[in-house]
Amino acid sequence: MKGAKQRPRARNQRVSNQKQRRQQHLLDVRVRSHKATQHRNRRVLVIASKVVLAAAIGIGVYFGVRIGAKRLFFENPDYRLSQIEVQTDGTLQRDQILKAAGLREGENIFSINLAHVQERLQQLPQVDEVQVVRKMPAEIDIRLVERKPVAWITSDKQISDPFASDVAFLVDARGVLMKEKKLLPEYLGLPLITGCTSESLEAGKVVASIEAKAALDLLRLSTRSFMQTRFQIREIDVSKGYCLLVSDKNHTRVTFGFENLEMQLQRLEQFLVYADDSKRELETVNLLVQRNIPVTFTKNSVEVINETIDPEGSEPRILKAIPVHPLAKAEPPSGPAKSRASAASPPIRKAIPVRRGRKD
Repeated sequence: MKGAKQRPRARNQRVSNQKQRRQQHLLDVRVRSHKATQHRNRRVLVIASKVVLAAAIGIGVYFGVRIGAKRLFFENPDYRLSQIEVQTDGTLQRDQILKAAGLREGENIFSINLAHVQERLQQLPQVDEVQVVRKMPAEIDIRLVERKPVAWITSDKQISDPFASDVAFLVDARGVLMKEKKLLPEYLGLPLITGCTSESLEAGKVVASIEAKAALDLLRLSTRSFMQTRFQIREIDVSKGYCLLVSDKNHTRVTFGFENLEMQLQRLEQFLVYADDSKRELETVNLLVQRNIPVTFTKNSVEVINETIDPEGSEPRILKAIPVHPLAKAEPPSGPAKSRASAASPPIRKAIPVRRGRKD
């Protein structure tokens, strides 16, 4: 109704329209976003300040410790190396050891890398074990265990004096070659391995040929109590390439194969016992064959040894020795010479193998 009075607006009723409200909302969002950005920037600034402060403190501590350590330890005259104790059980001299280790008195004891010193000393062909210890305030102890040579080895087939030979090397039980400047008198009594031409011999290297390894194994296995006293090896010739020609102190010559050396030594031990019981001295034994082993004695008699082996793997036992005429060793002549030799020489007894029997 036109005459009717309009109702008064509520006191809390918003007077703005929709457009005004939208603008007001955008203004509120911008204010809140600005405050959040300011708060985030303050947080980043605080964190960055803490990181910078921690880094500055860390750098200060690092340089402080370094300078302090340098003054207290590395530049302290009390820690200058004044004594180097060297102990070895072989022929290496003190000057050789210090030169190889790169040590000298007067340098700071903390500046020495013990691992590098030990590695350099381990490269010496004579050295087997190394121990390097730093003792405060100014001492370093070096203890060496040198390799023990068990034989001489050379590529030469005939050598009279390994001491004076340039192609003769000392070799230990592991096959490591050595060339020592100071030679001890006991090296004169070491066995000699000759004819090793299948590989180049050089100090510090390890022998790799089959024949050289077999010779070292034979030396190791022959150290049993009986063999040490009855069969002392003086020379091993490996030049044949398929066997070992061994000579002992009594000039007995024994031919070994490369395999089953322990069994061959057991056979040889039985032959030595047989020779002792029969009051004779062995001259040659050929252990390459398994049965009817030819054996010669110092009186130029030839015998064929027949042996039996227990099926359960016991040691060989000599059953009987059959004597054979010495001419059986020689090559038979051919042609007219053969008939003349047959007429002039007595008949040769045939080596008859004995049947295998049971062990008593």
